[in-house]
Amino acid sequence: MNRIAANTLETLRLLPRAALILMVLAAPVLAVPSMRTDVGATIDAPAMKKSGVGFVLLVSLRRG
Repeated sequence: MNRIAANTLETLRLLPRAALILMVLAAPVLAVPSMRTDVGATIDAPAMKKSGVGFVLLVSLRRG
């Protein structure tokens, strides 16, 4: 009986922590449908500036 009571108490002690972790993990998933209702709400990253370093690096490596 003591072992069952100890396991039950340990499980009940871990339930709030597990519920908190589940809420934190589920919050972004549950927020997606609410964002889709508004067409104007688009989250976009700022455009990267093109500096042309990749082409210069490619040409310099081919000559070497």
